[in-house]
Amino acid sequence: MNVESKNRCLTGISGLDALLNGGIPRGNSVLISGSCGTGKTTISLEFLIRGAETNENGLYISATEIGSNVMNNLVPFDFFKQEYFDSGKIEVLDVPKIYEELKLTKMEFDKDDIDKFIDYIGKKIEKGEIKRLVIDSLTSICYRLRTEEKIREFIIKIEKKVNDNGITALLVSELLPTAKGYSQYGVEEAVADGILLLGNLKRRGDLLRTLQIIKMRGTAHSRAEYVMDITSIGILISPLLKGGTVMSL
Repeated sequence: MNVESKNRCLTGISGLDALLNGGIPRGNSVLISGSCGTGKTTISLEFLIRGAETNENGLYISATEIGSNVMNNLVPFDFFKQEYFDSGKIEVLDVPKIYEELKLTKMEFDKDDIDKFIDYIGKKIEKGEIKRLVIDSLTSICYRLRTEEKIREFIIKIEKKVNDNGITALLVSELLPTAKGYSQYGVEEAVADGILLLGNLKRRGDLLRTLQIIKMRGTAHSRAEYVMDITSIGILISPLLKGGTVMSL
């Protein structure tokens, strides 16, 4: 299928869809890369909730925090709707429980272990008629894979599930503040269809969250750096002008 003809998935996040020239092409797997406190989980969860508002079912796979804690952190936001989670429109899975159910106890996974995990996710996608997927974080899961070859194989297989089912996926990539690339292992960024880089920028005694679209296959997009505000109504994107001035989109 020609990527230029793909339907778009509107993220529902103010300003971001405009920067992506109409949203993320469906079937794309996108890295959300950034260090601690840059808003990776918040943008991922708002993406799922905005999808549920338009009747697109979502799946959130949590590897770094218990799913119930993640939901509790969303309660103060106006866009949070508990009924989406209670009704199953958004399903939350904890990776440790998946490992326990599949009896994946080894510290380093082999090919069979990877296939078991991928098959499990695939069945959840098909059963729940999922259209939006978040893995938070890909970095934590890749820790069990260890080698570049196995990490590449895992991401490619995830991407095939995503593409075959017309899903849009956000894969959270954890970075150290001093990181030079866009992923911890260096493999993820090369294989992913897109990269949204989140950061922290010191300006005039304040710490601003920033967002930059590094790449996105299948669409023209802005490559400028923007300010990303996390507000009670959701994430807002604003241009970052010279001298640190911020102007609303």
